[in-house]
Amino acid sequence: MNTVLIYILVAVLSAITALCAYIVVRRIMLKGQKEEILRKAEIEAESIRKEKIFQAKEKFLQLKSEHEQYINEKNKQISDIENRLKQKENSLNQQNSELGRKNKEAEAIRENLKAQVEIATKKSEEYEKLRQDAIRQIEEIAGMTAAEAKNQLIESMKAEAKTQAQSYINDMMDEARLTASKEAKRIVINTIQRTASETAIENAVTVFHIESDEIKGRIIGREGRNIRALEAATGVEIVVDDTPEAILLSAFDPVRREVARLALHQLVLDGRIHPARIEEVVAKVQKQLEDEIMETGKRTCIDLGIHGMHIELVKLIGRMKYRSSYGQNLLQHAREVANICATMASELGLNPKVAKRAGLLHDIGKVSDEDPELPHAILGMKLAEKYKEKPDVCNAIGAHHEEIEMTSIISPLVMVGDAISGARPGARREVIESYIKRLKDMENIAQSYPGVTKTYAIQAGRELRVIVGADQVTDQDAETLSTDIAKQIQEEMVYPGQVKITVIRETRSVAFAK
Repeated sequence: MNTVLIYILVAVLSAITALCAYIVVRRIMLKGQKEEILRKAEIEAESIRKEKIFQAKEKFLQLKSEHEQYINEKNKQISDIENRLKQKENSLNQQNSELGRKNKEAEAIRENLKAQVEIATKKSEEYEKLRQDAIRQIEEIAGMTAAEAKNQLIESMKAEAKTQAQSYINDMMDEARLTASKEAKRIVINTIQRTASETAIENAVTVFHIESDEIKGRIIGREGRNIRALEAATGVEIVVDDTPEAILLSAFDPVRREVARLALHQLVLDGRIHPARIEEVVAKVQKQLEDEIMETGKRTCIDLGIHGMHIELVKLIGRMKYRSSYGQNLLQHAREVANICATMASELGLNPKVAKRAGLLHDIGKVSDEDPELPHAILGMKLAEKYKEKPDVCNAIGAHHEEIEMTSIISPLVMVGDAISGARPGARREVIESYIKRLKDMENIAQSYPGVTKTYAIQAGRELRVIVGADQVTDQDAETLSTDIAKQIQEEMVYPGQVKITVIRETRSVAFAK
């Protein structure tokens, strides 16, 4: 057993010895490899160092070359700048020398002018003294001062200029009459002949015919309740009197009268007449009338060949059927003005479609419920602008009573067409009080001028005769007076057509044989 143990110990020691020998050999080998690696690294680092040094030298040489090139360019630029500065300095020196020379010449001229001014001042003083002496001598000879003579000369020249101006105006007006009167008459007469229309007279009362007095009693109702309901629903006064087979519908609004007439017609046909039924029928008739108004507007536009008009303007045109102006039906008047304007535009070589459109729309302000305080021409113009009508049409609507300036060539045609349609005999009728007042106002305007002795409005207010005193008004003043009166009447009064002003100046010598 000891032998075995010894063998084991020997084996262990042998193994340990072998391991130690392996480790020693391993370290020796690793040390050699390490030295070899270090040697190779040193060789490689030396090679890299030499290569970098070479690259750095090349870069340095390149930068040095670029820098020298940049320095050369800058030196060249500096040299060029110095040359230009030297040239400018030489030029400035030359200019300075030239300015010095010119300053000396200017100084000499200034001294010369100063001497001449002193001489002129002395001569002016001598001239003023001589002029004053001459004026004094003239005043002594004439017996009046210079201011008085000047005023007298001015007054004389003003009177002469006024006479010449009036004579020139008269010559121009005569020439205008000779050249324009014939053509204007031809156009207007041709237009009137081509646009003949009936005279339509509207009243404030509509007569509703009935078959018997029994129906009249049913319309009145128990204690008059049916009539009261009908008046409340339509706003129309219903007059039931002893007139056989007739009831009067009275209202200034033709639309209300038409609603009342149609409602009564349906009630009589239906036979059921009581307050509830009356309100129902009136509401139905109002709706039907609105449809009829729209249809009338459309039919009018189609008849006149007018297209592309806004639907609200078409509705206003339809409402014209139930409006009147001085007894003349407004729709008939508008159609007539449209045709007149189109005819005159064709004769003058203008656009007849635009003229016809403006003539049809010129009185739409009368049937609108918007802003009743505005004049109907201005209101109509605003409505046309609101619904995108052309500027020429809008201006013609607003200016047909000369309430705004005319900027369109169509505007005077609409004004003339409106005057022709409204002023022809029988077209319109006025209340007698307003007619008499218009004539009186016309006479008072002429009577307010100095030198007027008598005034007479004749031919239904279409001519004003003015008699002046021969000792107070000259012939030239009479011509001026007629123009002034016409201008004032045109600015202050409203009248159909035109008014002729005739100034009469006569001298009468009266003697008595005894």
